[in-house]
Parts: sequence; C-alpha cells; structure tokens
Amino acid sequence: MLFRSLRFKNLGSGSSGNATLVEARCGTEVSRLLIDCGLSLKELSRRLLSADLNLDDLDALFVTHEHADHMGHARAFALRTGKPVWMSRGTAMAGHANAWELPQSQIQFASDATPFSVGCLDITPFTVPHDAREPLQLRCSDGAHHLGVLTDLGHGSLHVIQALQGCHGLLLESNHDPDLLARSAYPPFLKQRIAGPQGHLSNQEAAQIAKALQHEHLNLLVAAHLSERNNAPALAQNCLAEALNCPLSDIPVADPQNGTAWHTVH
Repeated sequence: MLFRSLRFKNLGSGSSGNATLVEARCGTEVSRLLIDCGLSLKELSRRLLSADLNLDDLDALFVTHEHADHMGHARAFALRTGKPVWMSRGTAMAGHANAWELPQSQIQFASDATPFSVGCLDITPFTVPHDAREPLQLRCSDGAHHLGVLTDLGHGSLHVIQALQGCHGLLLESNHDPDLLARSAYPPFLKQRIAGPQGHLSNQEAAQIAKALQHEHLNLLVAAHLSERNNAPALAQNCLAEALNCPLSDIPVADPQNGTAWHTVH
C-alpha cells in the first residue's frame, strides 16, 4: 500500500500578511503548495527556513484573492521562482488593476468546484462570500486525508459547508469578537465591512461553521486570521472549544509573526 501523509504549517496569519504551506507525501513523491503570499520574499524565506525549506522547495502558489495581505508579494514570488501561480480569473483581473500583474506564462486559472493537482496534492477550490472579485478557498487532499483551508469570508454559506464536509482538519478564520469590534476605534464603514456578510467571520460564526463540519474523524482545527485589535486567542479558542466540546488546548491559534508548528492531518 502506498504511504500517504498530509500536513500543513501556517507561516503567518492576519492583516500583516498571510501564507500557509501544505505538503503531501505519496510514496517517495513530495508536493508542496504555498497558499497566499502576503509576506515579502525576505520574510517568507526566513519563515520557510524554520521548516528547513526554501523557495525552491515549493511547487506552486495559490492566491485566494487580491487583497494585499494575501496577494501583495505574489508577483515577486513568481518572478523569483518561475513556479505556477493558481488563482481565479477574477483575482487575476483585480491583481492587474492593482499593478500586481503576473507573468502570463505562469498563471493557472482555478474555478469553483473544479479540481486540479500539484504533484500528488489534490486541490478543490470553492467560492466564498468575501468582498473580493472572485475569492476562492481550498480543500486539499493526499488521496486519503482532507484539509479545509477557510479564511476571509463573511459567513458560512451552504456552498462552503458542502465543500468541506468530511474534512479531517481545518484551518479556520476566527477573525473578531463582536463586542471588541463594536467598541474599537475603527470608523463605522470599516466595522460594517468586517462584520458584514462579505467580510470576516466572528468567533461565534467560526464556531457555527466548526459545529456544522464536526464529525467523528475531524481531529484538528486551527484558528486563523485573528484580528490583533479586535480579538484575543483565548476568546477564539473559547468559542471553538465550546462548539466542538473539547479543551481549549486542542485549538491551536495561528500567530501573525510565527504562524504555527507543522500539523499533520490524520
């Protein structure tokens, strides 16, 4: 029987820059996908080094949407590595408008519910409700284990829940505490955007999604994209742990500067 394994390591999560590494092993083959490139190449390289990797060890980049904390350094990545860069047509158009146009020869177009592969890593993108041109999030698999990557969305639509049914692991946005956001110094329009149906998940909304996706083989949930001003790790962990009926210590939190350790999806 062919040995298969799936693991991921967040390299940074939040408005200061996002990047997540997903790795599949199938026999002797190893495939690595970087999801989002909101970190400078210097900083990305430094954080990859903590995993004993470098830019040349990555096989491809997937850009979920055109906001700067996700796409801001994708062009530099493409020019430096020459690797394929996957994204939706809408994201590519928006990136061009933001002067982040990538070399056409490296762009691979992704679309909702259309699977593709990077080596032995199988990826199925799905549309999410977020205020971007054509945002996509991902379901990743080594053929035996399934990871859902779900950040930057305003609510858990039926389509999102259906796309992630049966996942063994989740990297899930838990962006803000509603009370902290309401009391923050943010201007009213920004508060409305963040809390709106095309914005970001509150801790309670993240917990609802976690509960909807809970099943006996879901054994890993990592909280991500926490607001540094309008949330706290303990607040997110409390909501998610209550939803899944597990200890707070079972909910790791992705850090803006340090990301996470490697997490294996069983």
